[in-house]
Amino acid sequence: MTDAHATRPSRPPIDRKNLVALDEDVDAAVITVSTRCSRGEGTDKSGPTAVEKLADYRLIAREPVIVPDEIDAIREAVGRAIDNGARLVVTTGGTGITPGDVTPEACEPLVSQRLWGLEVQILQRGLASTPLAGLSRGIVGVVNHHGRKAILVNAPGSLGGVKDVLAVIGPLFAHLYEQLRNSDH
Repeated sequence: MTDAHATRPSRPPIDRKNLVALDEDVDAAVITVSTRCSRGEGTDKSGPTAVEKLADYRLIAREPVIVPDEIDAIREAVGRAIDNGARLVVTTGGTGITPGDVTPEACEPLVSQRLWGLEVQILQRGLASTPLAGLSRGIVGVVNHHGRKAILVNAPGSLGGVKDVLAVIGPLFAHLYEQLRNSDH
């Protein structure tokens, strides 16, 4: 009897690309999706947290844009952000299962390439902290808006959810950005 594993051809070694940080500041945008905050009935905490965390990765966003939980308002804000030069657009809020949570529905038609693997990584990161992470329906993908490409990421409205999302996206963004610019990868 022979060992079946002994007759298999050897596999080439896996090339594990090192993650590198951005070597320049890159424009980003944060859109807080909250009807309450857009009416002045609540305080946006997730948007400023996202802006702060993005800066750790040289992703520079101005103050968050606050829009109501409305599909057209979300789509318009994403388009404006990309028109204004954002290469990463992060939405916060509207990813749950209440009737007003429409961020994924607003964003999905804008995405030309879904980045399922990043969605899974975000979910795994969140689940390590709380089972509630499984309730977020956020998507990640490439948007091509009038010939400008950007990465779009839906984060939950919770501070922990925003931190988890950016802990996954931030370290990978230099490679994503390289690919957006059609560089060798």
